[in-house]
Amino acid sequence: MTATGVRAYNSVWQFRADSWCRLEEAAERLSRAAASGKPTDHLVHSVEHLISDLLPFEHYWAFPGKQFFAQTQRLFTAGSYDKFARTVAKINRGLVTESYRSGEAVTSITGDHETLTTDNFQHDEQSSDRPERLYFEVLVVETMSEAQERALRKEVRNWRRPDDEFIYELVVVGSGDEAVIATRLNVNLQACVVRRRFAHKSGRDLSALGDFVDTQVSADLADHSPEERAQILAGSLSNIRPELDLYLMTEIEVEDVAGRLGHDFRRVFHAREGVLELHLSILHGVAERYRTPFFSALKQYSHRPTGVFHALPISQGKSIVNSHWIKDMVGFYGLDVFMAETSATCGGLDSLLEPTGPLREAQDLAAKAYGSRHTFFVTNGTSTANKIVGMALIAPGDIVLVDRNCHQSHHYGTMLAGAHVQYLEAYPLTKFSMYGAVPLHEIKGKLLALKRAGRLDRVKMVMLTNCTFDGVVYDVERVMEECLAIKPDLVFLWDEAWFAFARFHPVYRSRTGMAAAKTLRERLKDPTYRERYNEYLAERAQHPEPTDEELLETRLMPDPARARVRVYSTQSTHKTLTALRQGSMIHVYDQDFEQKVSETFHEAYMAHMSTSPNYQIVASLDLGRRQVVLEGVELVQKQIENAMQLRDAIDNHPLLSKYVHCLSTAELIPERYRPSGISQPLRSGLKNMQTVWEQDEFVLDPSRITLYIGPTGYDGDTFKRDLLMDRYGVQINKTSRNTVLFMTNIGTTRSSVAYLVEVLVKIARELDDRVGDMSQTERAIHDRRVGRQTCESTYMPDFSGFHPAFLDTNGSDPTAEGDVRKAFYLAYNDSFCEYLNSDEVEAKLEAGEEVVSATFVTPYPPGFPVLVPGQLFSKQILSFIRFLDTPEIHGYQPHLGYRVYTQKAIEMALPVAPQATQIEVGSNGSSAKPAAKRRSKAAGPASG
Repeated sequence: MTATGVRAYNSVWQFRADSWCRLEEAAERLSRAAASGKPTDHLVHSVEHLISDLLPFEHYWAFPGKQFFAQTQRLFTAGSYDKFARTVAKINRGLVTESYRSGEAVTSITGDHETLTTDNFQHDEQSSDRPERLYFEVLVVETMSEAQERALRKEVRNWRRPDDEFIYELVVVGSGDEAVIATRLNVNLQACVVRRRFAHKSGRDLSALGDFVDTQVSADLADHSPEERAQILAGSLSNIRPELDLYLMTEIEVEDVAGRLGHDFRRVFHAREGVLELHLSILHGVAERYRTPFFSALKQYSHRPTGVFHALPISQGKSIVNSHWIKDMVGFYGLDVFMAETSATCGGLDSLLEPTGPLREAQDLAAKAYGSRHTFFVTNGTSTANKIVGMALIAPGDIVLVDRNCHQSHHYGTMLAGAHVQYLEAYPLTKFSMYGAVPLHEIKGKLLALKRAGRLDRVKMVMLTNCTFDGVVYDVERVMEECLAIKPDLVFLWDEAWFAFARFHPVYRSRTGMAAAKTLRERLKDPTYRERYNEYLAERAQHPEPTDEELLETRLMPDPARARVRVYSTQSTHKTLTALRQGSMIHVYDQDFEQKVSETFHEAYMAHMSTSPNYQIVASLDLGRRQVVLEGVELVQKQIENAMQLRDAIDNHPLLSKYVHCLSTAELIPERYRPSGISQPLRSGLKNMQTVWEQDEFVLDPSRITLYIGPTGYDGDTFKRDLLMDRYGVQINKTSRNTVLFMTNIGTTRSSVAYLVEVLVKIARELDDRVGDMSQTERAIHDRRVGRQTCESTYMPDFSGFHPAFLDTNGSDPTAEGDVRKAFYLAYNDSFCEYLNSDEVEAKLEAGEEVVSATFVTPYPPGFPVLVPGQLFSKQILSFIRFLDTPEIHGYQPHLGYRVYTQKAIEMALPVAPQATQIEVGSNGSSAKPAAKRRSKAAGPASG
């Protein structure tokens, strides 16, 4: 019964919450029936099952705690149904309202009397004139008797002081495998104390806990000394929750143990001397994460009286509070936001461009939280963050491999840097008129082609979006590993604008740029990897030199002596975590940053950042960091829960499933990229999800729900604008021809999910009624509309190639990178450009003439440039834009058409008589050859 009950849920946390609610209802019914003398057998049976469902899980939370839960069970067994019902109601109320976090007393039943006790759950009298203390829980790993547990809790509580900022309760487990379970389950944990005596494997039956049991941990812990087991367990817990503070208590050779294991633990204590010091260290560790240096400095500054003889009349609200006409501004925003407005960089504040005080501390804390070596705050969005990284690392003429479907900031950034861009093709999803992600085969093919052409030394960077708008996530570690085997000093920029939250979930984390960079760096340093690499070389030496085609199908290994881990991640903190709009971060894990990049990075940062940054945005980044290191795991878990609830509510609804459905992993990721063979990992348990995320080239972010709406007959833009937004106030971000994208985030609530389901049902019901009332003619029109939205798109063009005027075709084996900056600035001379409408472009193509775009052309949807400056038009691109049938196309003016280069401009861009046509890009990027000679000498890179 237990396992079945849990398997009916996507989330064990929701299962626990619902089970307590059901137990309260069942206990109340049982109490009433018993009091009135009615039969109770079926009610007793129901309560027994609910208790059985909860029993395996209640060991891992401090509230109500396993001892109090056992006491509650005894009331039921003794037939004290009224007291049992009242106790369960109090527990459930504490869970639902989270009042237990504030130290509210819990009623315990002792004999025939109700008394307030601190034996099972501690509370301190809260003074009404001081703030409520913040609550967390601490995991203790040691084999103890019940009496020893009570004594430990009492000892810890005795050390509490009235002025403590935090209070905590203990969760005690006796084995390593249960420590892992508790760490995965209990989001209230902020610290873990590992004591010397604990079993490697629990003596309890853990089968009901399913996916949360890690048998490998038990195997790893067996047959080791206590200190070795503590070290192994610390590593396992850190992999699950890297933000947890870990402490070790030992009775023997504490100095020697501290020297050997200090790296794995925050502190090592002697068991008989260090309880008070441990208690203070636990509080201090949480206080360190709670600290917000810049927000606190800004708050303190805002309380100071100042005389402003500088910029910013709005500082401390002075231009507003005395105004006759704009006082409503204070009424709407509140006074504090203006009290914190200042241009000052001293007086306790700091400069974002040259931080030395609280801002530098805030960025250092963020680096620790996000697993980077350096973190930089950005106050004007990830668009600017991408340009900063590009300008810091790319010199004119450097070759950069860029996902063609990436955000426009990458296109503009590489143009400004003077990069020669080679675009990478993502796999197409023709049914939905959108693209997925770039296969590793494609990336390796481009690098190998550049190596064969003798241009690998010019390749500087790969830019990829992780995850994509639609939730497709790369195997980041493998991409970097295999690329470094070809180009050992390659730099990676992972645009994680929509993926900042991923750091704070144990499964997601492995596919983030910073986590993968650390893992890869540690692997390359490991002597066992060097041995495996030598074996790999020896194996290759026994065979002829592999061809590019063979290398494309081979798992490549980088040379540990040459490979440099150089990784940058840009994140829109404001998009998926708590921050004010435009609050973003740049995270750096670059072995060569100090020696090669820090100066140019500083210059790029100065070039793109404002000298008057918004301090409210900076402070919100500081606060958002505090939130995720203390409750990020809980918030992200709820985000995923809400997404799965939404998926189930839509796909299991009989009317909704008639018109819409949520696209599955199998629909968004082709089978060849899913070696696990699991087509529905989101609905098949945590273990399957972990398997998929470990094995598959691409995986799907569960918090992205792409809703296929083809059978409604509506296109995505109409469904978003006219129905969801205008009629019901539902905001969404992205659409395609026949899909709309819903995203849950850490602010999504179950009520908002319920509202969205309610709205979708209303839309489906109205549509169903309207279709039922249609005449034969109207139905035929509707069916044609549905047919258009459900048919496969035959127009999913690849990058058509740059015109030879913007290519470097030197060498016998030229490649396809183009000088976008040269093409971009050529258009600044109006006489070089003309406008052509679609029909005129098509006529020229039919006549065999080349038409070259002078601008970026970006239709929304899909939201990425289908044409860039210097790119050749193709019939496929024209057909694709027509098929999208969208009114919003940036770079296209309906009354004029497309801005293109004149033949005169192209002739001037070519230094000699044209003798070569475009470079045609192979489908896998492995070769690029001129179709016909049109010039003997390539145009060199222009500075613009």
